[in-house]
Amino acid sequence: MIRGEEHLPLNPTLSFAKENGMEIYYLDRTSYRKKDSNEIIEDLKRRFGDFYLIPEGGTNELAVKGCSKLIGKIDLDFDFVCCPCGTGGTLAGLISGLNGKSYALGFAVLKGASFLKENVRSLLKNSCGELLNNWAINLDYHFGGYAKINRELLNFVNHFYAITKIPIEPIYTGKMLFGIYDLISKGFFEQGTRIIAIHTGGLQGLSGLRSKFKVMNNYN
Repeated sequence: MIRGEEHLPLNPTLSFAKENGMEIYYLDRTSYRKKDSNEIIEDLKRRFGDFYLIPEGGTNELAVKGCSKLIGKIDLDFDFVCCPCGTGGTLAGLISGLNGKSYALGFAVLKGASFLKENVRSLLKNSCGELLNNWAINLDYHFGGYAKINRELLNFVNHFYAITKIPIEPIYTGKMLFGIYDLISKGFFEQGTRIIAIHTGGLQGLSGLRSKFKVMNNYN
């Protein structure tokens, strides 16, 4: 279900999805704002029959449980684990997986995202029944809002790739890494702090960005 109206040609992400067999349907923006209401859910059931609803951002209790398993895959000692935040599901999962050990730090990628803190608290309470306090969400590196970027961020993303050869995008992971580097430069982390940064993907969006910006032209 896509917010808004169909625009042709489809952007690279939707084109890729359709080429792989996904059926795409559109909800007008007024309806999309009410996407969680019984009215919209019942209308979708009349159209498509019974279904399992994956919410926007993929965030629910099962997502928290799945993301909690990431901690067990990290075979290094660390003090902080960081991730970008859109809906808070990944961060809630990381917090749950830490089980009170080390510290989880999320970086909001949208403006005015203080509500994410309550989202995470609710997800933790519903998934593991605990209100842990070894976490925080930084709200300072959204660059103007969701999918908003500027030349400073693009330069950082290009520079990061040039040095590490690790592809990142400026919508999620790029903002988080920019924030981590900036906080390091400001002395937020004590000397010797060990930081794990979770790369959450999103690289399929780079094709669309190339048409607008000279960004990551050397990526395969």
